[in-house]
Amino acid sequence: MGRIFEVRKHAMFARWNRMAKQFARIGKDITIAVKSGGPDPSSNPALRRVIQNARSINMPKDKVESAIRRASGKEAASYTELLYEGYAPHGVAVLVETATDNPTRTVASVRNIFSKHGGNLGASNSVSFQFKRMGVFRLNPEGIDQDDLELYLIDHGLDEMGESVGEKGEPQIVVRCAFADFGHVQKALEDRGITPISAEHEYICSAPTELPEEQANEVMELIDKLEQDEDVQKVYHTLA
Repeated sequence: MGRIFEVRKHAMFARWNRMAKQFARIGKDITIAVKSGGPDPSSNPALRRVIQNARSINMPKDKVESAIRRASGKEAASYTELLYEGYAPHGVAVLVETATDNPTRTVASVRNIFSKHGGNLGASNSVSFQFKRMGVFRLNPEGIDQDDLELYLIDHGLDEMGESVGEKGEPQIVVRCAFADFGHVQKALEDRGITPISAEHEYICSAPTELPEEQANEVMELIDKLEQDEDVQKVYHTLA
C-alpha cells in the first residue's frame, strides 16, 4: 500500500476565520442531515457521519447538540445543495459545492469571485467530467493492520486505500470507494470498531494540472476566496 494521490491543500486565511467557516459548514450539514433523516444519530447514518466530522475539527459537543436542536425546530432554515463548475486561471478545473437558502445570491457571488480572480463560471457538466464522486474515509493508522483492513474492505466496496497526512502532517490512512458504496464501507468500518477521523464524499480529479508556483498561487487565491464565501461548503480542483 503506497501513498495516495491528493490535490494541493492550503490554509491561506486566518486560523480562527477558518475554524468559524468549518463550524458553519458542519452546522449546515447537520441541518440537511436532520431534515432528511431525523435527529437521532443511531438511526440516521448521515447525521452520525456529520457528527464524526464535527469531532475531527474539534467542534464543541454543545455546539453540535445545539445545531441538532435548531435543525429539529419548525423555524430551521432549508438549504438547497447546488454544484457550480468553472475554470480558475491557467485552465484549472474547479467544482464548487454550496448549501444555500438563496440560490440567486449564491450564483451571483460565485460568478463574481471567478470573474475577479481571472477565472470563469461555466455551464453544468463543463468540468465535472474531470472528477469522480467518491466516498472518502480518513483513519488514524494506530492499531490498524493495514493489509488486513484492505482485504476486508475489498468485499464491501473499497476502490483504493493508501497513506496520506492530515493538515498538521499527522499520518492518516485514506480509504476511497464509489459514492454508491459509501454506506457499505461506513458500516464495515463500524462493524470493525473503527471510528474514522472524517467520512465525507469528495470529487477526485482524474487528470491533475501541473503549474509553476507563481501560477499555482494565482489559482489558490481564487480557491481561497471561494472557500470563504458563506454559501460555499467545499471547493474541489485539479491543481496538482
